Amino acid sequence: MLQDSRRTSGFMAAYVLLDLIFHSIVRMVRKTHRNAIMSILMNMMQMAIMVLAFYVMFSVLGLRGSAIRGDFLLYIMSGIFLYMTHSKTLGAVAGSEGPASPMMKHAPMNTIVAIAAAALGTLYIQVLALVAILFIYHVSITPVVIEQPIAAFGMLLIAWFTGLALGVVLLALKPWFPSFVKIFTTIYQRANMIASGKMFVANSLPSYMLAMFDWNPLFHSIDQSRGFVFINYLPRYSSYQYPLLVGVIFLMIGLMGEFYTRKYASASWESRR
Repeated sequence: MLQDSRRTSGFMAAYVLLDLIFHSIVRMVRKTHRNAIMSILMNMMQMAIMVLAFYVMFSVLGLRGSAIRGDFLLYIMSGIFLYMTHSKTLGAVAGSEGPASPMMKHAPMNTIVAIAAAALGTLYIQVLALVAILFIYHVSITPVVIEQPIAAFGMLLIAWFTGLALGVVLLALKPWFPSFVKIFTTIYQRANMIASGKMFVANSLPSYMLAMFDWNPLFHSIDQSRGFVFINYLPRYSSYQYPLLVGVIFLMIGLMGEFYTRKYASASWESRR
């Protein structure tokens, strides 16, 4: 095979890598629909439908009194936005191209680019959908007041980061246990409908129930975000350090597993999926 033996500077190598990630993000965004705008609108519709579903459920079951004093819809959205970002990032990274994918036959392409494209593409779509929904809500219903918007957005990034870290672990395991990874990903995403704590706050839970959710990094991220969104809520039983630490640990484990899997992966493994 002919190879280009010209040396490139570090700046040019970084530029080529970023350009490759950018085009991979565009490809990932257009997977759900050929039109990127329609892909974003479909994601907005998913978020809006989930917000309305939880609003109706809280109203019918009479659970609005258990929410934080303030904008009730903003309370629901603060949980759903982080849940959707975490779950979709995990699914996108776990479902990205592995070392045996045909895309890896192209010389500049590698699994790190695929992981970065899946994670950043999902974050791009989620942030655009979040901004659009909040803007529509602000101008058409009532002004949106967020006490500490930068810190609240930081909790969204932490939820995204933990989804990325767990997704990398699952991606490393997928060539070895494809059926298990698919089933576990689905169960984890469905279980977080409740375990993420988006329907309640940690301060309102008794100690025996708090122990059932305290393990979940997304639970901590959502609870902390509500402390930054609402002036009337001060989270006492959650921390932003815990999900950040868990994310770093799982990311390191996932990258080590991915590097090991890359050395032994075979194209014939694709038939096992």
